[in-house]
Amino acid sequence: MILQYILFDLDNTLYSSRYGLEMKVSQRIAEFLTAYLGGSQEEALRQRREGMHYYGTTLEWLMAEKGYTDIEAYYQAIHPAGEADTLSADPELRRFLESLPLPQAILTNSPREHADRILSKLGISDLFTHIFDMRWNGFKGKPHAEVFHRALHALGTTPETTLFIDDAPRYVKGFCALGGSGLLIDEENAYPEYPYPRIQDLRELLRFLY
Repeated sequence: MILQYILFDLDNTLYSSRYGLEMKVSQRIAEFLTAYLGGSQEEALRQRREGMHYYGTTLEWLMAEKGYTDIEAYYQAIHPAGEADTLSADPELRRFLESLPLPQAILTNSPREHADRILSKLGISDLFTHIFDMRWNGFKGKPHAEVFHRALHALGTTPETTLFIDDAPRYVKGFCALGGSGLLIDEENAYPEYPYPRIQDLRELLRFLY
């Protein structure tokens, strides 16, 4: 079937993991969980690790399993205003995205304010027809099937006519399970046994379009 859309993840997909932004997000999550749950950081992260088998995001797990309700406080702690300051405009990325023959959208497990900061810093905010964030998805995240289906319905496309690119193996596997074409961006070759197509550089996706 002919592809009609490209659906991108945001973090560590449209910019390099080497910037360390996601590592800092993980550190802030660890600090938040330790303060909220009490006890040691090790215990807080153990609980999170066990719970995340069933949920797409830490916030989703906290809301479902720990009775957490203050969504805005969580996002302010995890995604502070200056979180994207180490990024800068990427003219090469912009030219590449502009050259792609298909419309493009973003599906992220982060809030919209985070996505807007990242895209603004990279200088590519205007290149996407849609930005699907956690609020738009009712605070459910990838890899839930309904999250993918809701985004695809808004795009007027299907899994079979969409190429999805993400750096998280379980998110790409979730999309592939729906019958879609998924690419894992594995910049550091961390998943050599991954059973589906993977790339190390975003520009490699061209060979999957034709």
